[in-house]
Amino acid sequence: MIIFSGMSCAKKDNTESTKPNIVFILTDDQAWNTLGRYDRYPFLKTPNIDRIADEGMVFKNAYCTTSLCSPSRASIMTGCYAHTNGVYVNGYADPDPKVPYLPTILQQNGYETAMVGKWHMGHGDQPRKGFDYWLSFAGVGRYVDPPLNENGTKFIKKGYMTDILNDYALQWLKKPRNKPFCLFLWHKAPHTPFTPAPRDSAAFSDARVPNYKNWYDDMANKPRWMRRLWMYGAHYQNWKNSIGKPVPDKITPRPWNPQNPKAMNYLRTLLAVDKSVGEIREYLEEKGMLDNTVFIYGSDNGFFLGAHQHGDKRLMYEESLRIPLVIRYPKLIKSGTTNSNMVLNIDIAPTIIELAGGKVPENMQGTSMVPLLRNENVNWRKSFLYEYYQEGYAPSYVTLLGIRNEHYKYIESPDVMNDIEELYDMQSDPEEMYNLINDPHYQSVKSEMIKKLDSLKTKTGYFDPKLFNGQEFPDE
Repeated sequence: MIIFSGMSCAKKDNTESTKPNIVFILTDDQAWNTLGRYDRYPFLKTPNIDRIADEGMVFKNAYCTTSLCSPSRASIMTGCYAHTNGVYVNGYADPDPKVPYLPTILQQNGYETAMVGKWHMGHGDQPRKGFDYWLSFAGVGRYVDPPLNENGTKFIKKGYMTDILNDYALQWLKKPRNKPFCLFLWHKAPHTPFTPAPRDSAAFSDARVPNYKNWYDDMANKPRWMRRLWMYGAHYQNWKNSIGKPVPDKITPRPWNPQNPKAMNYLRTLLAVDKSVGEIREYLEEKGMLDNTVFIYGSDNGFFLGAHQHGDKRLMYEESLRIPLVIRYPKLIKSGTTNSNMVLNIDIAPTIIELAGGKVPENMQGTSMVPLLRNENVNWRKSFLYEYYQEGYAPSYVTLLGIRNEHYKYIESPDVMNDIEELYDMQSDPEEMYNLINDPHYQSVKSEMIKKLDSLKTKTGYFDPKLFNGQEFPDE
């Protein structure tokens, strides 16, 4: 066998030997602005990720369609919304076999595929279809000495999760092969419990984490269910115990701690991720494969990290929806470019398929970003649908449905009675502090946003399965 470098030694046609390799590195719960290049956290340096960004295209307005791990990952793998791919909540199911499935499509187009890292769809760590190599773990995994499953063999590996995944990814990349490859390297970091590599446990110990302006949101004009969530907690027993209890008309924001240990450790976990990116890039460059490799870096969803007094995701606020997304491929992308179009996690699969020379399935709901990578002037989407389904694990986060366009955001909670919805002017109020839903000056905007949301629901075949850990949700 020969080592496939992606460089053709035969005629220049659309054969496997001319197809690009693909490396797709995905992080878990990474806020879009937690890269050194954004300087929000001046002490956090991510030179290797920044280098990929500087050599490729940065998407300034990349979003997930469901801000939760399993649904977002399913949307990435299928190019479809959660209500279409059947993965509504965490750990509920693998994607519906009736929808398109990126790994299998890549195999059908001559690719050798590998999953190294967090799967977190369905139950268990057993190998899934579509992968020639599998190294994963059950659920969210463990940072230190993690249990792993390699091609069906279970064992415990000593060490730190991010480093371990990177080592296995490099071992797989070094295998002899005669096909183009696609490596999915999906890290656990920076997911909770925020545990940095031992070498990074004291990093930037004197730093101060800046707060978000909307940390001081008193939620006076937010829905009542949101204040109930803040007051009593998210998880099932908290939710159950809070039934009928008083909910304040507004909350008193807690004081911000600029050295919050959870926030500091969250950021520290990214140092090992950056090291991983650097080592993968270095190997590809050393072997002459880098410029024929589509290098993608992104996250499954965002993270609040203190915005709106939250430390989670799920809600339809910007810090939760927005994700980092960078693509490097010099054969198509001019270095140092940015794109401001609203791109979605459901656009990743069709993009990869087109770059791999395949035909994008007509029932994929995302759109290939290849014209954007070429910097073409195209008629791109002006709005998108957001959906989140109430979970048995944390039912204080209610089912949400909404629409975001370039100017406004409208959010509704369809299963909550006698509460208010939300409307924000994203240009004048990017922190989403002022809910305009009852403002008389915005009633025409509200009506138009509801109309557009209804149109998107129809277009995407939206329905609410009323799930509660896979069962019908019980009445309060």
